This record gives sequence, C-alpha cells and structure tokens, in this order.
Amino acid sequence: MDFEFDPPTQELRERLLEFMDERVYPAEPVHAEQLAAAEPFTQPPVVDELKAEARRRGLWNLFLPHDEFGAGLTNLQYAPLAEISGRSPHIAPEAMNCSAPDTGNMEVLAMFGTPEQQDEWLRPLLAGEIRSAFAMTEPEVASSDATNIATRIERDGDQYVINGRKWWCSGAMNPRARVFIVMGKTDPAADRHRRQSMVLVPRNAPGVMIRRNLPVFGYDDRSHGGHAEVDFVDVRVPVSNLIAAEGDGFLIAQARLGPGRIHHCMRLIGMAERAFELMCRRANERRPFGRPLAEQGVIREWVAEARIRIEQARLLVLKTAWLMDTYGNKEAATEIQAIKIAVPSAVEWVIDKAIQVHGGAGVSPDFPLAELWTAPRVIRIADGPDEVHKMSLGKRELRRFTPSQRITDMRERADHA
Repeated sequence: MDFEFDPPTQELRERLLEFMDERVYPAEPVHAEQLAAAEPFTQPPVVDELKAEARRRGLWNLFLPHDEFGAGLTNLQYAPLAEISGRSPHIAPEAMNCSAPDTGNMEVLAMFGTPEQQDEWLRPLLAGEIRSAFAMTEPEVASSDATNIATRIERDGDQYVINGRKWWCSGAMNPRARVFIVMGKTDPAADRHRRQSMVLVPRNAPGVMIRRNLPVFGYDDRSHGGHAEVDFVDVRVPVSNLIAAEGDGFLIAQARLGPGRIHHCMRLIGMAERAFELMCRRANERRPFGRPLAEQGVIREWVAEARIRIEQARLLVLKTAWLMDTYGNKEAATEIQAIKIAVPSAVEWVIDKAIQVHGGAGVSPDFPLAELWTAPRVIRIADGPDEVHKMSLGKRELRRFTPSQRITDMRERADHA
C-alpha cells in the first residue's frame, strides 16, 4: 500500500488548499450572517458564488469515481481532498457539489439508474441545479436493522402507491430538493433482504407531506438540506421510477452506504485537524495563572494523544480506501465497519479536548468547535450505530476461527499449492 499522493491528487490538493484559503475560510462569517437573515433552508448567496468558483477551478463532483459523470478519482485519490473540505464542513463540500445526501443519491443513480432516470435527475444534480433527499429511516421501527422498514410500495397497474412515515430524511427541508429516494417494502413475504425496493419520488408529488424539521443538537444542519419527518400518503409514481428491480432495495442501500461511510470519515479527519489547530493556538495564547496553557502537562498530553488518534484514524481510512479500490467494497467490509466505529469516536475525543482548552469560548458560536462536535457524535448513530457495526464485525471475525472455516481455508490453500 502506497499512500503517497500521485501527481493528479497532488495537483488537485494544491488547488483545493488555495480555494480554502482564498475563498472558503473568508466566506465562513459571511455565510453565518446570510444564514441568520435568510428564509429557513434557503441557500445563502455566498454558496452560489463559491460553487461558481469551485467549478471554474475544476473542483467539482470530485467524489464520483465514474468518468462519465464525475472526476473519475479513486477512493484513495479522493480521501485527502475530502479531508481538506471537512475543515469547513458546512460550506466546502456543498460548494464543490460533494455534500450529502446528494453524493449518495448521485452514486445510486449513476450505478443503478436507467438512462431516463439519469437524464431527469442525475444530470441536474451533477450540475448543481437541484438537490435531493434520502428517505430510509422510520420512527416506528428499529431502523438500525433496515429489514424492519415498514413503508409499503405497492404496485397498482403502471404505478406504485407509497404509504408510510419516514424521519431523518436528509435534505428534505431544502426547497431545492426536487426528488426523494424512498426505500420501502414491495414484497413482505420475500426473503428478509429481498422485501425492500427503492423508488424516485418527486417532492411535489401529491401525498408527500413534510411534518416537521428535526434539528441536530439544536442545529438545523442546513448544508445537508436539513432533516425532516415526512408522511407519504397514497403517493403515486410511475413504475419507471423504480430503481433497478423490485427487491433490490437492501442491495442498493449497502452500495450507497459503503462509500457514504468512508466519505464521512474522510471529512471527519479534516474536522479533527481544524479542531487540533485551534486547540494548539489557544493553548499557546491563553495564560491562566501566569503561564501559557501549553505549559500545563495535561494540555501537552491531550495534544500528543490527539495527534496520535488523528494519524491512526487517517491511516485506517487510507487502508480502507485502498482496499475498496483494489478489491471492491465487499472485500473491504471489515475495514469499512472499522472506520465507521473508530473514526467518529477518535474525532469526537479530539474536538471535545479542543472545546475544553477553549473554556467558555469553546461552547460559544465564536468558534466552530461546538457545531463541529455534533458531526462525529451524529455519525456514531447515522449509517448504522456503533453497536450494530461492532456486532457484525465481531461476528465476522469470530467466523474466521470456526472449525468449518479452518477446513475451508486449508482446502483453498491446497488448491493454490
């Protein structure tokens, strides 16, 4: 595994660092002012300006590995770029058209969409003309087990009829979100992993009713388009709005969430680096009891531990990216789950210590730390809670050491001898 930046990555990295320094960081206070004065969930004008500049600089759709639709970068090439954008998570990813849930939805449409679906929804998303939402989680069931999903998608002639309630629908509060990807049951009697399907639902379809916004620790999370609780009441869409085939919903969800999980972790490392930098600067500047905080032993211990945790997390993410590129997402399943568990916890710890070093300022809006902290804490639940991933990962590791698996391994070694 070679994690040195190749020439295309290095060139993009230098361009992105310049964009962050020249445009994104100076735009942060402007963005905050415009948000405070804007209608809820409308896009601040400064974001449109940044989007135009990002496109001009060739920093657009970097997340998508498909040459036809995106930049054609591998996960390993994209990782350092996503990390840099994560240093300003509420502006930079959106400015580059690399923000969730649109990234995952675009990946789904690129992998599974028909040419007609791609023309109607994917290309406008790629152009940044519209946004989208993803509706999988439900309030009435334990959605950490996606096979529990109860929303019904029933065929009626040449239409599907959708009934159910979703919540934490990422992107649904944004008025520019023109389409929802909705997961529901098409065949309750099928195998538990073949009961679900995904359909495209226009936001303005009759029966789509947004009940309420769901703030995250009090923040609207506007860069993601907010999160909503949504009712689907006798919503009708053409059968042609089905993504892939009936029963493919669980497969599509796994294909969507694998890249989504590593993208979150890439950006989280950038958040940790931003918090680490702020912590070190604060420790050198503040002088309680007549000497800098940086001279306190506990502060130096936190700084050392933070650096170690960041480097460990980054290396595990890079290894996972390399495995995904080299052997595929299925073969990297263990590592994808490992980063989903390890990275948010490590980043949460680093940001927590940065907040502590800042004292009262750390929990104020004068610094980005309080809002940064919410991201890793949410990711410990989103895309599958820690406990589910640990259960699955542990089960997979234990299976490697069962007698039947040892026999299989011996036979495979013999076959290759």
